[in-house]
Amino acid sequence: QVQLVESGGGLVQPGGSLRLSCTVSGRANSEYTMGWFRQSPGKEREFVAAVTWFAWSGGRTYYADSVKGRFTISRDIAYNAVYLQMKSLKPEDTAVYHCAAQPPTSGGAYDAAHSYTNWGQGTQVTVSS
Repeated sequence: QVQLVESGGGLVQPGGSLRLSCTVSGRANSEYTMGWFRQSPGKEREFVAAVTWFAWSGGRTYYADSVKGRFTISRDIAYNAVYLQMKSLKPEDTAVYHCAAQPPTSGGAYDAAHSYTNWGQGTQVTVSS
């Protein structure tokens, strides 16, 4: 059983920054790909960022075009945590942000929500003046 718990959301003005955290417990090891997705009312869940981990080469990161250059995903293997640093936030970034874990056996793409087997409850991010 893998448990994911997000934190760090809140209300921020346009242009501001937030750092989301996701603590991972249970059987998710470092070979899992960890992702962040977001969902706003009336819209489908949207890929934001993902980070893989390979013992021989470290992590590789992927970003949606809409957040590239503004968001940074990272993971702390020792503390079993994943972070999403968000800068230059825009009102269109307002959503519930979910952390998710993709097992190495899924065979799915890093941006395919259906290939992630474990999800956190989400944390609300609101960008508004």
